[in-house]
Amino acid sequence: MTLSIPVFRSLRGYRASWLPNDISAGLAVAAVGLPSAIAYPAIAGLPLETGLYASIAAPIAYALFGPSRILIVGPDAATMTVLAAAVASIMASLPADALVDRTTIASLIALVVGGICLAARLLRLGVVATFLSRPILVGFFAGVSVSIIVGQISRLTGVAIQSEGLVAPFLELINKSATIHWPSLLLGLSMFILLQGVRASRLPIPGPVIVVVVSAILSVLLNFRQMGIAVVGDIPFALPSLSIPSAAGLPLDQIVLGAAAVFLVSLGSGIVAARSFAARSGEHVDANQELIGLGAGNIAAGLFGAFPISASDSRTAICLSAGGKSQVVGLVSAAALIATLLYFNEALRILPIPALGAVLLAAAISLIDIAELRHIWRISRAEFIFALITMWGAISFGVLAGVVVAIAATLIHLVRQMMYPRDALLGRINGHDGLYKLHRFPDARPIPGFALYMIQGSLLFFNADYVRERIQTIAASLPAGTRWFVIDASAIAQIDSTAVAMLDDIRVDLAADGMTLSIAELHAEVKTILERSGVIERIGAQYVFEDVEDAIRGFGAEQNGLCQRATATSAELQVQTPEGGYDEQKQ
Repeated sequence: MTLSIPVFRSLRGYRASWLPNDISAGLAVAAVGLPSAIAYPAIAGLPLETGLYASIAAPIAYALFGPSRILIVGPDAATMTVLAAAVASIMASLPADALVDRTTIASLIALVVGGICLAARLLRLGVVATFLSRPILVGFFAGVSVSIIVGQISRLTGVAIQSEGLVAPFLELINKSATIHWPSLLLGLSMFILLQGVRASRLPIPGPVIVVVVSAILSVLLNFRQMGIAVVGDIPFALPSLSIPSAAGLPLDQIVLGAAAVFLVSLGSGIVAARSFAARSGEHVDANQELIGLGAGNIAAGLFGAFPISASDSRTAICLSAGGKSQVVGLVSAAALIATLLYFNEALRILPIPALGAVLLAAAISLIDIAELRHIWRISRAEFIFALITMWGAISFGVLAGVVVAIAATLIHLVRQMMYPRDALLGRINGHDGLYKLHRFPDARPIPGFALYMIQGSLLFFNADYVRERIQTIAASLPAGTRWFVIDASAIAQIDSTAVAMLDDIRVDLAADGMTLSIAELHAEVKTILERSGVIERIGAQYVFEDVEDAIRGFGAEQNGLCQRATATSAELQVQTPEGGYDEQKQ
């Protein structure tokens, strides 16, 4: 196993004519990214400048090592919510006098996430990105969005909320309603309404940018700080410095577990976003190569005092809509944010916290994909139920536990599908070649004396009993005179010892009913296991066929042989003497 890390892969073949588009797209991405960069850290209780550091370091690292031309990485609401739960869990486990801040923990988790990404690339585990199915992710993000919404109560109202969960914070708000800071609530709701209005009117300027500009102007004109409305306050003028966060005194096991949860959610949502945008731009997404880019982005964020990042839907969408052609967009965006830190620091300090809460509230609501939930409902009721279970897990048990629920729901959904493999009896249609499922084609008829049964799935310990019952039920309903029961094994990719024993029992049961078990189209691995177990020998090698048509011909040949022997026996009986002996002349 080797880890090849190409540099500037995304910039190969760059054309000078792309530069104007990339510069304008980079400035647009910076403008859109700025509100989320200073708002998202609040989800995890981190200093606001860490969002700017993540939005600077990660895109530069991805431009160096990432494979995609158009994917933009940065802070992500869902990833931040998982990180917030991990940081809170680690902080709660530390002694009260521990001198460790949240930023150190978040930076360490970012470094571990980056290391996991590179290790996964080395082991070619990009398939992990598909471990959380689309319905599971949709449900999880809906649950995460509720957590974010609840977390904005304090920022919008000015009331310190201590309760956790879904209902308790609202009950606490009702009990503390006398302490609500109404100017803060009015400002927050106004900015939220402004965001929805901009979204509905489809203005070319993104809503968060308008909210930041409008709220900053109002803060200057009305002196929000004097009115008691919380503002961002001091932000360091200095650029982020390179440093390795100390892990002294921290529970490394919890950091690794938290990083694993962040990695799974970040990679799952990131690859979904990458594939969605790649479909529009004509790119091919290799999840294993994306692991390098995301790993580099997370390591850079961790080394520069930030937190884990992921692919950003909003920034990538702006990049595409503004005509961005390459990762120069990310570099320009990073440069613009560096200039903001150095020259527009004062403007950031006066931004009102309720306005940032409105940005987070709008972002959280956008995570609830009602259209996709409806789509899932139309396609599969079972997958819709699993999406709801995952959403309920994230809301009821917290985001970290919600990740566990998401994983468990994925496994249960997968096992459930494998426990009940589809099956069918096959037959012929007069005048047509091939075989047809009897339950789907009314004109299809079974071959007389011959039952052809197809199993569409592997035979393993958890579905062996179900398949046995299905075969027994079908065998009991077959017409009298059925002599062969043939299993079409073309879709059986795997088999284990439990299923092997089940097939052997079925062979005995069918023989007791006067039927011969036959198998056609065995995969090499399945055939090897059946040979080692002795089942092939007990079935009889003459009843194991390369394909179904061979089995049909074999059945026909055997029936013709039986008919010929029966005819011969009948002729012999006709020349017997009345006393039971044979006519000497015929002998």
